[in-house]
Amino acid sequence: MTKAPHKTIRIASIDVLRAMTMLLMIWVNDFWTLTDIPKWLMHAKPNEDYLGFSDIIFPLFLFIVGLSIPFAIQNRMVKKEPRIIIAKHIIIRSLSLLIIGVFMVNYETHHETLGLGKAMWCFLMALAVSLVWMQWKKSPIPNKWHNYLKMLGWALLLGLALLYKGGTTGDEEMAPHWWGILGLIGWAYSINALAFLFSKGRLVVIVSLWLLFNVLSIADAQGLLHQFPRSLSYFSTWVSGTIPAFTAAGVVASLLFQKISKLNRTRALTFLGVLGCLNIAAGLITRHLWGISKVPGTPSWLLVCTGIGFLSFVVFYFIVDIKKQRSWAKIIIPAGTATLTCYLIPYFTYPIRTLTGIELPDILNTGVIGLLSSFCFALLVVIFTGWLQKRGFSLKL
Repeated sequence: MTKAPHKTIRIASIDVLRAMTMLLMIWVNDFWTLTDIPKWLMHAKPNEDYLGFSDIIFPLFLFIVGLSIPFAIQNRMVKKEPRIIIAKHIIIRSLSLLIIGVFMVNYETHHETLGLGKAMWCFLMALAVSLVWMQWKKSPIPNKWHNYLKMLGWALLLGLALLYKGGTTGDEEMAPHWWGILGLIGWAYSINALAFLFSKGRLVVIVSLWLLFNVLSIADAQGLLHQFPRSLSYFSTWVSGTIPAFTAAGVVASLLFQKISKLNRTRALTFLGVLGCLNIAAGLITRHLWGISKVPGTPSWLLVCTGIGFLSFVVFYFIVDIKKQRSWAKIIIPAGTATLTCYLIPYFTYPIRTLTGIELPDILNTGVIGLLSSFCFALLVVIFTGWLQKRGFSLKL
């Protein structure tokens, strides 16, 4: 007698929301190639009391990471996977994000001409990441080559680290100047996923963790955490509170939805909607204390963007899971299911354009037309991701 396959718990709206957020992330990350675009679309300047559209995207992605954590871990637990094995998976996944994040950060400060040159170093870095984290077992590449390709990727990463030439004079070595987008995701994911795992998803524990991160964010804004020991500085992302707070809020949203929707789904969405409005209101009310600013990660920025996360989930769940309006999302869904692949593709395209000398006409980089061409680029990245995915080429941590 064979056992019935375990049913995977999945909410379609989370995949669609992740896909939309990734599409927008690629779009706003391309703004550096454009000129004469509206200020409201761009990132606010460091310490500027302003919230641009671009400043919302990364917090929303962190929130979605939290939304996914309960479902991902519950699916593993339903399969009777031991907690220690799940914890190992979380730690390896987090370390992978940190490694890739540090390489991407150092690309930003790589010297333009020394060593391999910035463009070639970036291209080889993206190639190495692809080799290491490709799901080779699902690819058409014969099994005998899988380990060799992964080892080649690790060797290439090591070589790139040794050949790195950074800074204005090219005498800086690779270092975690900051963790990068992926690295920050790794820190936020690790502590929230482990907390969920070992608390067995107890709502009171996760809510307490969320509140703690918000308190730490306020303490950091007040300058109370500046004496943090240098020996523990690598954990400053956790201690400063803001980044992991977004993900903790997503975990809270999923748990509240699961518990309340068992009784009444409409009541669950209403509760999350109210929670979102309260967060936004709190952020606006406290704006005069810290300002709404992304770079220092002010508590008001945290509150406003957390509120947007709650409301976004409510809206997307209503459209995708209740009204069943999903056909419009088919073209972008690869960005929600092969997210790392999608995020990495621009790290191939930008250096290829530089190395080949390909330049778009000025009209395609300016104003409204520039924004449209940039959005088309983001959409093409997503479509190409789907094309690769169908052929068995997809990255996974």
